[in-house]
Parts: sequence; C-alpha cells; structure tokens
Amino acid sequence: MASAELQGKYQKLAQEYSKLRAQNQVLKKGVVDEQASSAALKEQLKMKDQSLRKLQQEMDSLTFRNLQLARRVELLQEELALSEPRGKKNKKSGDASSQLSQEQKSVFDEDLQKKIEENERLHIQFFEADEQHRHVEAELRGRLATLEAEAAQHQAVVDGLTRRYMDTIERLQSDKARLEVKSQTLEKEAKECRLRTEECQLQLKNLHEDLSGRLEDSLSVISEKVPFNDTKYSQYNALNVPLHNRRHQLKMRDLAGQALALVQDLVTALLNFHTYTEQRTQIFPVDSAIDAVSPLNQKFSRHLHENASYVRPLEEGMLQVFESVTENTVTVLETTVKLKTFSEHLTSYMCFLRKILPYQLKSLEEECESPLCTPALTARNLELSQDMRKMTAVLEKLRTYVALLALPSTEPDGLLQTNYSSILTHVGAALHGFHDVMKDISKRYSQKAALEHELPTATQKLVTTNDCILSSLVALTSAAGKMASFFSNNVGYLTASLSYGPRAASGFTSPRAAECMLRYKQKAAAYVQAVRKPLVESVPYAEALANRRVLLSSTESREGLAQQVQQSLEKISKLEQEKEHWMLEAQLAKVKLERGTQRLADTLRSGGQQEGAAPGPGAPAHAHAEPAQQSASVVSAGPLLSLLVGMVTRTSDGEVPDAESREDLIKNHYMARIAELTSQLQVADSKSVHFYAECRALSKRLALAERSKDSLTEEMRLASQSVSRLQDELTTTKRSYEDQLSMMSDHLCSMNETLSRQREEIDTLKLCSRGNSKKNKSR
Repeated sequence: MASAELQGKYQKLAQEYSKLRAQNQVLKKGVVDEQASSAALKEQLKMKDQSLRKLQQEMDSLTFRNLQLARRVELLQEELALSEPRGKKNKKSGDASSQLSQEQKSVFDEDLQKKIEENERLHIQFFEADEQHRHVEAELRGRLATLEAEAAQHQAVVDGLTRRYMDTIERLQSDKARLEVKSQTLEKEAKECRLRTEECQLQLKNLHEDLSGRLEDSLSVISEKVPFNDTKYSQYNALNVPLHNRRHQLKMRDLAGQALALVQDLVTALLNFHTYTEQRTQIFPVDSAIDAVSPLNQKFSRHLHENASYVRPLEEGMLQVFESVTENTVTVLETTVKLKTFSEHLTSYMCFLRKILPYQLKSLEEECESPLCTPALTARNLELSQDMRKMTAVLEKLRTYVALLALPSTEPDGLLQTNYSSILTHVGAALHGFHDVMKDISKRYSQKAALEHELPTATQKLVTTNDCILSSLVALTSAAGKMASFFSNNVGYLTASLSYGPRAASGFTSPRAAECMLRYKQKAAAYVQAVRKPLVESVPYAEALANRRVLLSSTESREGLAQQVQQSLEKISKLEQEKEHWMLEAQLAKVKLERGTQRLADTLRSGGQQEGAAPGPGAPAHAHAEPAQQSASVVSAGPLLSLLVGMVTRTSDGEVPDAESREDLIKNHYMARIAELTSQLQVADSKSVHFYAECRALSKRLALAERSKDSLTEEMRLASQSVSRLQDELTTTKRSYEDQLSMMSDHLCSMNETLSRQREEIDTLKLCSRGNSKKNKSR
C-alpha cells in the first residue's frame, strides 16, 4: 500500500512538474516577447523623443524668426512714417542746391584730372625702375649660376679623384691583407702537405710490406692447394655453383609486388573502359531503348561483353609470377617459368584487341555518318580511330618483347644473354609509348564528349556513360604512366641482376645451376640450424621494462636499502651467535640425557635383578611387590624426567613407557616447538622489515606530498593574485570605459547644444542679411 501511495504521489508530482515546466516555457516565451516589445517601445520612445526635440527646435527658430520679422515691420513702419514729411521738404530745397552742386562738381573734376595724370607718371617711373632692377638681377643671377656650376664641377672632379684615390688605397690595403692571409694559409697547407706526405709515405711503405707478405702467402697457398684456376676459363667457371643472394631475392619480390599492384590497376581500368564502351554502343548513336541498334554495334557489343575472360587472366598471370618469386628461389629469366604464362595471357588479350579493332573503327565511322554528327565531332572521331590503331600497335610491340623475355625459361637457346639489356630498354620505351598514346586518347575523348554533350539529342544516360569512360581512360593513363616510370626507375637494376652467375661468370648457362644452388643453400641452412645453440633463457623485454619501471617508480632510496641490508647482516650475525649458543646447549642437554638414560637403565636393571633374586612365598606377594617396585622406580625417576621434559606421560594402563619412545617423544616435541618458534620469529621479522619499509615509503610519499602541496599552494596563491589583479584591471578598464562613455555623452550633448546655437545664429544672420538686402532694395 505504501509503495502504491508513493507511486501515486510520484505520478502526481511528475504531472505537476510537467505542467509547471510547460507553464515555465510559456512564461519564458512571454517574458522574451515582452522584453522584445519593451525594447521596441523603448526604441520608438527614443525616436519620438528625438523627433519632439527637433520639432521644439524648429518651433523655437520659427518663433525667433517671427519676432525678428515683427521688429523689422515696426522699423519699416517707423521709417515710412519719418520719410513722408522729409519728401515734402526736399522738393522745395532741391532747386536752390542744384546750382551749388554743379560748381562743386567742376572743381572736383579738375582736381581729379590732375591726380590721374600725376598717378600715371608715377606708375611709368616705377615700371621703368622695376624693369631695370629686374634686368640687373637677372644678369647677376646668371653669373651666379655659372659660377656655382663651375664650382660644382670642380668640386665633383675633386670628389671623384679623392674617392678614386681612397678606393684604390682601400683596395690595395685589402689586397695586401688578403695576400698576407693567403700566404699564411699556403704556408700552413704546405706544412700540412709535408706532414701528410710523410704519413702517406709511411703508410704506403707499411701497405707495401703487408701486401707483399700477403702476396707471398697467397702464392704459396695457391701453389700448394689450387691445381688450376677454374674462374679463368668460362667453360670451367660455368660448372661452379653461384652464391645465393638473399637481398637480391627480397628486392626482386618487392619489385614483383609493385608490378602486381600496377597490373591490377591496369586490369581494373581496362575492364571499366571496355564495359563502359559496351554500354555506349547501346546508347549512341541509336538508343536501344528507343530503336534497334545496328548489326555492327550489336556484334561489337557482343565482343566487348567477353572482355573479362581476356583481361582477368593478365592479373592471374602476374599473380603467379609474384608467387613464384620467393626468398627460397632464384629469380632470373632462366628460372622465371611463370613469365611464359603471363606472356600467353597477354597474347590472348592482344588477339581480343585485334578482333575488336575493326568493329571499333567501323562504329566510329557509323557515328560520323549520323546526321547529328558535326564536322568537329567527325574530326575528333577520325583522330580517335588513329589513336586506337596506335594503341593496338604499341601493345603488340610490348607483347613481342614480353614473349622474348619469357623465352629463356622454356628455350635457353632462344635468346642470348647479351640481348637482355636491349630488350628491357625496348620494354621501357614501349611502356612510355603506351602512356603517350593513352594521354592522346583521353584528350581526344574528352573533346569528343564535350561536343556530344552540346548536341540537342544528348541524354543524361549518354552524359553519364561518357563521364564513366573518361574516368576509366584517366585511370588507364595514370596506370600506364606509373608502369612506365616504375620500369624506367628499375631497368638498371633488372639489367644488372636478372642474370647473375658464379663468381665472375656472365650468367647461368641453364636452370640446373639454380636448382643446385638452392639445394646447397638448403643444406647450409640445415647445417646452421643443427649447429645453432639455443639461447639462454632471459627475462622478456616487456617484463624487464615493467621491472625497470617498478624500480624507478619505487620510493625506496639507495640509502634505505643499504640500511636494510646492514640491519639484515646484523640480524644474521646475532642469529649465528644464538645458533652456536643453542647448539652448545643442545650438546649439553644431549650429554645430560645420555647420563639420565644410563642412570635410568641402571636403575631398571638393578631393580630387575633384585626382583629375580628375591624368593616369593606366593603369587599374591609377587603381585604386590611388582607394583611397589614399579612405583618406586617411577618415583625415583620422576625428578629426572621432570628436569628433562617438565611433564610425565602416563598410559591408560598405568604402565611406564619405554625409555627410547619417551626420548623420541621429547625430542620431537622440542623440535616441533623450535621449528614453530623459528617460523614465527621469521614471520615477525619479515613483517617488521616490511612494515619498516612501508613506513619509510609512506614517510617519503608524505614528504613528496607535502612538497607538492606547498608547490600547489604557491601556484594557487599566484593564481589567486593573478585573478585578483585581472579583476582589478577589469574593474579599472570598466570604470575607464564608463568614464569615457559618460564623457562622450557629455561631449555629444555639448556638441548638440553648440550645433543648435550655431544654427540659431546662422538663422539670425540669414534674417538680418535678408532684412538688409530688402532695405537696400527699398532705398
């Protein structure tokens, strides 16, 4: 019930939580919307405030202009009121004053004429004096310029001579210093050369003596051991077995692997090219989905459909060649039998190419005869047909050279060894020619595809197929280029190493020498394997590294270990002393035991003799006497046994045990007790040593932890200081930015005030200028 109630409460809380969460999301959205609306309203309020300020400024300027206009109207009215009575008075006095003004005007005219004449004369004199001064100044300036030019020339000549003399002096001084350094270096080199000459003469003398001695020894060995020199004659040297070159085999296997990868790329590109060409014959010039394809293209497509059966064997043949090149074989042309298989597959592929070439050429001609074919497309088709013929010819040439290289493995007399290098060179040239032809085909086909894409009947299927053919041609060109560069880089090595023979011979005469060499190599490997001694077991490298890390990471120091060794030595010496002491004690106890045993035996013997000698009246007396004697013997032997054992062992019958069994029991008890105490002592000692080492390690770890704690405390203190400094800088920067913002706002306010004041002044000045202009016009 309680769990059900809790579950119900939990569900209610979950529902309320989901409701509150949904309400919270709605409230958050509402708050965000309200904040956005408040921001928009604030922006509108700011814009309204600005527009209000502008309207207030315009209102103030209009009121000011109205006041100015009102004042101007008042002034004009006053002037008009004053000008009306003056006009009436001027009409009366105008006639009387006109006569006086005519007389004054004639006097003024005469004076003005005199002043004009005098001014003209003064101007003429001033002009003449000015012209004379300019002429004299020009002459003097010309003389000064010529003198300065002559002085500059003289100074330049003097400077040039001085510079030349200084350069000559510096050059001579540098030549002198260089010659002195050169003479010193030459003297040093001459001394070194003399010393080297003496050393070389001494070495030459020593070498001459050494070589003469070796020559005498070699001649004596040859005269004694060698009946004749078999390497001198090729017939005899051919019988020698060559050495097995493992590096040569590894290098040849690497080259065969690279050639296999290149042939695989070439096979993939050829498969794609033939397959996409087959698809193209079904699409262009007539789509098989719309109309029937011509019989020529049907046969061409049928032949192209069989390309995999001719192209795939090339990869298989090269794979067989690669698998035949191993470390335990000899790779030369005479032993590479699988090269014949690759040559046969290449021949079958060439037959396939010769079979499809006429169909391909006729298909291109059929495309040219199509009504949709343009002259440019026809030209591209003709060029492409010529390139296809070239490709077939180049591959035919390559097939011929590969067949020649495969001859030595099947017919040793079919190809001379002297022709190996020339055939390999021709193979490289054929591969380069194949690469060039493929580049031309790729270029022509790209141009052809571009022209076909421009045709109005070009479909998306044709465009896609052309792109696939172009990509396969690019891959084929790349593979041909890689093969050509690979063969060019390794043709020297192949020429030098494809046929090697015994000692100074030119090559193998037959593959039997290779078989014999491999047999000897296997025998030598078996012999070395037989005489090879097993290595002593050692610690594995990974375990040694782990132990080294443990030793390096241990906190035990060298002094601590030395101290432990010293303590162990002291304990060993003490234990040796205790051992000697207890051995002596054991000997004394043994002597005492022997004496006690002897006494006990004597006592028991004497008791037995007394019992046998005493006459008994009857059986009861004898029965009573025997327990009494046994008890007496036990009582007499009791102190001795208490000294030896510390306890008396009683049997169930009350009989006294035998002396030897009791001695063995005592001995076994003490030996077990000693062994137990020794083991406990050793365990306690090892625990104490272990605890002591752990305490030392913990103390050192504690010291290291204290140091790290101090360093971390210091780093934390520095970090806190840097944080506080950065906070201070932040507050300072923030305060400075706030001050700058306040200053900028104040500056903007003052600038606005000055601008408004200047606008008012400009407006007043404009009004004044307009009023003055109106007054002047009215006057």
